[in-house]
Amino acid sequence: MILLDILDITLPLTNPVLKFLLILIIILVAPILLNTIKIPHLLGLIIAGAFIGPNGLHLMERDSSIILSGTAGLLYIMFLAGLEIDLVDFKKNSTKSIVFGLYTFFIPMAMGIFGGYFLLGFSMPTSVLLASMFASHTLIAYPLISKMGVAKNRAVNITVGGTMITDTLALLVLAVIVGMTTGEVNAQFWVRLSLSIVVFGLIVILVFPIIGRWFFKKFDDNVSQYIFVLVMVFSGAVLAEIAGIEAIIGAFLTGLALNRLIPHTSPLMNRIEFVGNAIFIPFFLIGVGMLIDYQAFFLDLETIKVGSIMIIIATVAKYLAAWLTQKTYGFSVDERRIIFGLSNAQAAATLAAVLIGYNIIVGETSAGEPIRLLNDSILNGTILMILVTCTIASFVAQKGAKNIALSETTEDDDNDTESEEKILIPISNTETTDELINLGITIKSSKNKTGIYALSIISNDNNDESANKFAKKILDKATVIAAATDNVLNPLIRYDLNIVNGISSVVKEQKITDLILGLHQKKGISDSFLGHLTEGILTKCNTTTLIYKPAQPLSTIKRHLVIVPNQAEKEIGFPFWITKVWNIARNTGAKIVFYATEESLNYVKEIHGKHPIDTDFIEFNDWDDFLILSRDMQIDDNMIIVMSRKEKTSYHYSMSKIPSYLNNYFISNSFILIYPMQSGVTDSSIIDLKNPSILEPIEKLDEIGKTISAIFRKNR
Repeated sequence: MILLDILDITLPLTNPVLKFLLILIIILVAPILLNTIKIPHLLGLIIAGAFIGPNGLHLMERDSSIILSGTAGLLYIMFLAGLEIDLVDFKKNSTKSIVFGLYTFFIPMAMGIFGGYFLLGFSMPTSVLLASMFASHTLIAYPLISKMGVAKNRAVNITVGGTMITDTLALLVLAVIVGMTTGEVNAQFWVRLSLSIVVFGLIVILVFPIIGRWFFKKFDDNVSQYIFVLVMVFSGAVLAEIAGIEAIIGAFLTGLALNRLIPHTSPLMNRIEFVGNAIFIPFFLIGVGMLIDYQAFFLDLETIKVGSIMIIIATVAKYLAAWLTQKTYGFSVDERRIIFGLSNAQAAATLAAVLIGYNIIVGETSAGEPIRLLNDSILNGTILMILVTCTIASFVAQKGAKNIALSETTEDDDNDTESEEKILIPISNTETTDELINLGITIKSSKNKTGIYALSIISNDNNDESANKFAKKILDKATVIAAATDNVLNPLIRYDLNIVNGISSVVKEQKITDLILGLHQKKGISDSFLGHLTEGILTKCNTTTLIYKPAQPLSTIKRHLVIVPNQAEKEIGFPFWITKVWNIARNTGAKIVFYATEESLNYVKEIHGKHPIDTDFIEFNDWDDFLILSRDMQIDDNMIIVMSRKEKTSYHYSMSKIPSYLNNYFISNSFILIYPMQSGVTDSSIIDLKNPSILEPIEKLDEIGKTISAIFRKNR
């Protein structure tokens, strides 16, 4: 008893430590227990919330702390949806998103108005508001689909885009109905609402990226960057509410605005997903479960009637929208399942609408009881609808995502023509370590988490304790940076009299496929460095070699200008270096601008047709007039120059002047020099493909396409 008194154990719990402990136990245990009976963990958290909530065992109240954390979790779901979306696919499928958004808005609206007015006998304003609840939906199943690795599927992109459309329209209907009920709908209302939405959208889409790029350039502290992201999310949410629409729209647009500034492979992205999936989103799901009142489902026949009709209308309407989208665009059954699973769950906007409607008093009964726009039966029926639709959505989305993930895995296994990818990064400067490791992770094609190697070379003449300590310190830093992205870095220490010999020996011993060499941020590239590199490493190692000088963080780059020499597509290394460029574009979201001859551009365009990214193509033939490119360079651009060893197919004598050009005319910009694998180099043992024809100069486009497609599938 004394222990119970000390801990202040009373029901419902009031001790904040016990409350938080109980929630953490639920987050830990509920998914594990329910997974054994094949119940999705998202649904498990909702059920657990109902079990401990005020309508269950009443272990906890749904108080302000739960509401606050749940609101953050809801905004997090919408923010992640905007952040993880593939913007190229989003633009490519924008028409499809609009069509689906209109399907999934108008079909539920029509069915909802009919059901409310004719089946349930509600007034027209109540029926319209009820229909708007059916039209909106919440991406409850998005974390589940993202976890399965299919978040970039076209069906997901279309559904996420359609969600923004239907939720915005549904919430506008809510605003109009509330305005009509309170007598505020007039010309001034429409002008004010339209202007506020336009201003809100322009601020988030145009101003937020500018603020974000400035912040990420100035501050590299991990905690500060994460808190900044939260500030931007909630700022977008507040601006949306000021504009007269729901906060979830602001969170989603903030995700789109910061999409290009937070690479999918970055440590910051990993932290955002980890904290959201571990804390905020589970709090939201548990809070939703706490709203469920089981007693009303058995004791109130009107609630059962209203709830049953609401469930049928919401589910059938969303299924019809998904089915029509599938038939309109020829999607697969599993893609239809994903669309239906993502769009069927009712939670956020539905809760907002029902609570607002419930609090609007439109009159009184003869006994003095308030007449609400949405009565108790609708409120309880809505909670029942939330439980059932979230259950259906979780199971259907899980099945569709699982089937797609399995089919992609099988396809990868059947078409695996890629040798084991190993990226070596020699490091000697703590100031450039972060960016070198980030570049290595960004260009990775395979999903292998152990393919990054960091090398520190210690001269045999300087084998003292201080040199060993420094080598271990810088390798430890590199290991931590890689670990922040869920990658395991392999640290290597090499004792050698010559740096070039040390690097080339490790390349051969570890069968390295890609080599990244770094230059100091504040220094240029010397002719002697390039000369030693050409005479040393490039003659001994036939790897895809990248020389990187970061003038600013990779995530803040707007465009990558890729200068390609004539006949580059005929080199054996073409598929491999262009895959690295493609990965930079896909993982950072930055635009790629190719400068090449017409023939080379045709090869790149053909690849782009099968694997679209945000790309421009500019014909460039004269390397003697290389400096003409300076007029196209902007402050946040990165230059990627594809080089060649002397006397090889794509070599141009003007390449010897590149260091001078970079030092004199592009000193404030980041740049990457790429030396591809080429025929006739001493060491070609690292290429171990099942298709031996790749070792010969590639002249046919279909051969290039097969190789590139095989590599791309690894990073799908």
